[in-house]
Order: sequence, then structure tokens, then C-alpha cells
Amino acid sequence: MAKLTVLILAKNEEKNIGDCIKSVLFADEILVIDDYSTDKTAEIAEGLGARVIQHSMDSNWGQQKTFGIEQATNPWIYLLDADERVTEALKQEILRAVNADEKFVYYNARLNHFCGRVVRHSGWFPDYGIHLIPKDGSYVTGYVHEEIHYKYPVKKMPRSAYLIHYTYESWEQYLRKLNTYTTLGARKKYDAGKRAGIMDIILHPIFGMFKIFFIQRAFLDGLTGCFLTVAHGINVFMKYSKLYYLGKGVGLSAADGKPDRGRVDNNG
Repeated sequence: MAKLTVLILAKNEEKNIGDCIKSVLFADEILVIDDYSTDKTAEIAEGLGARVIQHSMDSNWGQQKTFGIEQATNPWIYLLDADERVTEALKQEILRAVNADEKFVYYNARLNHFCGRVVRHSGWFPDYGIHLIPKDGSYVTGYVHEEIHYKYPVKKMPRSAYLIHYTYESWEQYLRKLNTYTTLGARKKYDAGKRAGIMDIILHPIFGMFKIFFIQRAFLDGLTGCFLTVAHGINVFMKYSKLYYLGKGVGLSAADGKPDRGRVDNNG
């Protein structure tokens, strides 16, 4: 029977790591790649039976995840963040796929929480992403919105089998990461050869907010959806403004720390 490693990347996640690991105790191995946490992250993880390896992320999420894949001892890997939880329905889908041991790459849905509120619209659900992968031939690249590389066909798990993602706990937490995230996003576009003009700075935020509010039905999320729509516009405005200045030869300086992945800027 095939075996499974759950791979968790963490840094100073003592508030999250315990519940995260408890949700995946069904795995044959729980591997935590710890970016030299200064809190009790490693201690808590080891106390719950996880194998902890300390390795510097160096602001490169892709290389950190690739390092973790290389350290895993089992042929199947489930990629998990410390602020995510595997539900019972998702657990059953994971075990079914691993036990079948057919070489596919699996997407599953993610239900996001923002400031204590469940967000079911606004482009935040079902929020499908790759999580269950064969170790063979898999690696990850990218500083932000990383890309998972694989050699097998893909399958999508049922929408009802989702992760719970406790994203930002407060607006302050969101805003603290906004500068770093938009800088990395601008640099990614710049390195890909893209440049921005004044019309990009004006139109991309407008189109992005229109898409979220009307097409992705943010209005159904109530006041939270309105907040997220405006926040997205600010985010896109900052990203394209920074891209504009990079094109003019003006350098940017991102704040230290890992970017919060996938939910600050999922459009535009």
C-alpha cells in the first residue's frame, strides 16, 4: 500500500501548527520544514510526532517547497500550510487517492476565512489548488504565486472535499503583508518582461474590482465582500504602480518575511 507524507512549511506558527498537524494525523509522515522559528513551532510539531527540519526560506517559497519534497520519505505528498486544516471529507478523498496509487496530480477546493468570516464568493471559493502530488518528478518554482511542476495528468477532487484556510485574522495583518506582496508581484511581472503605463495603473484596479464584485459576486459576501473588493483594487493599484517605477529604473524594497500566499492578489 502506498504511503503519504504531509509537507508543511512554517515560520513562527505556534498558534496554528498544532491544529494543522492534528488534522492530518492519518498520514504516514508529517514533515515540517521550519524557517528557523523563534517561537515554539518546532517544539509543538515534534510533540505531535512530526519530523522537523530547519531550513532557510530566504524569501523563496518555491525553493523551500522543493526542498521539502526532496526530504519526504514517501511516494505521495500532500502540500499544506500551517493555517490550513484538512476536513474529514477531504481526508477520505486523500486516502482514497493514495490507496489507489494511480499517478495523478490532484486539485482540491479551499474554503477561506477572512477576519473570522467565511468567504464563499468574491473569487475566494472554491479556490482550487494543487495539493496532492506524486513525489516523482514534482518540484516548485516561484517567489510568489509559486508554480508546481509535475509529469502526470491532473484530477479534481469533489468541491465538497475542501481545506479550511484561516487566512488573515485582522485587517492589520492583511495590510502589513500588502507592501511585501505587491512588491514581489511587481518584480515577478517585471522579470517576465512586462511593463506598466499610466492606463494600466488606472484600468487594472477598476476591471479587477468590477470582476470581483459583479462576476465573482462579492456582494453576496455582504460587507466583507465590499471590503475585499476595495482592498483588491488597492492591491492591484500598488502592484502596477510599482511595476511602472521598476520600468523607470526605480528600485523597490520588500519588507522581510514570507508573503501570504494566494489571497491578497488572486486577480489582475
